[in-house]
Amino acid sequence: MIVILTFMVVLAGFGGWWLLRQGLASKPWLEVGIPGEADWSGPAPRPTARLGLAAFLTVAGSLFALLVSAYFMRMGMADWRALPMPIVLWFSTGLLMLSSLALQTTVSAARRSELDGIRSGLLAAGVSALAFLAGQMLAWRELAEAGYFAASNPAGAFFCLVTAIHGLHMLGGLVALYRTTVRAFAIPMGSTPQAIGALRLSVELCATYWHFLLVVWLALFALLMRWADELIEICRGLLT
Repeated sequence: MIVILTFMVVLAGFGGWWLLRQGLASKPWLEVGIPGEADWSGPAPRPTARLGLAAFLTVAGSLFALLVSAYFMRMGMADWRALPMPIVLWFSTGLLMLSSLALQTTVSAARRSELDGIRSGLLAAGVSALAFLAGQMLAWRELAEAGYFAASNPAGAFFCLVTAIHGLHMLGGLVALYRTTVRAFAIPMGSTPQAIGALRLSVELCATYWHFLLVVWLALFALLMRWADELIEICRGLLT
């Protein structure tokens, strides 16, 4: 339970920090100046999409927290037989980190209105994400051929459950990434910074979602690799 609460606190802290970066904590009533001289020439803020993503990440984070909680409770039973983690999971983890890094560089390119950087970053992120999903499928195949997905072993069922739900979230993110990539390639070369800047919000939302998926996967990866076993025993000792 302590581990779950810690995960939720970290998730809430990340969400609060991200919302503060969007300017939601600003106090416009304290602005100094004459109202008639306000500059309304710039683009209007679009907090709706950001708030929608924040709400979705909160729900998704709660779902993964419940899965981790169920995993902890189930692994303490006598019929639990731990799985040997395939080596390919290490490579797929690196690919997801590369995909997240590529999107972060894409955000920087969008802020500089560099169309080439946006296009290459989106393509790199998409290819790395697809390779990550391919690695997950290879891990499934390896464990299935070794007989670890038998009905008598709940560890195999939980492995399928957590990786499948994370993979479904990845597929949803790939749909948004695909739409953003199509928009980026629809912009002609030599377009004005204003036209390229219209992609900035979509790129930033994709990057935020990818960073979230990376954090969740790293937590799941540590759980599946049994790195958290000692921490679990410490928590159980504190509760008894």
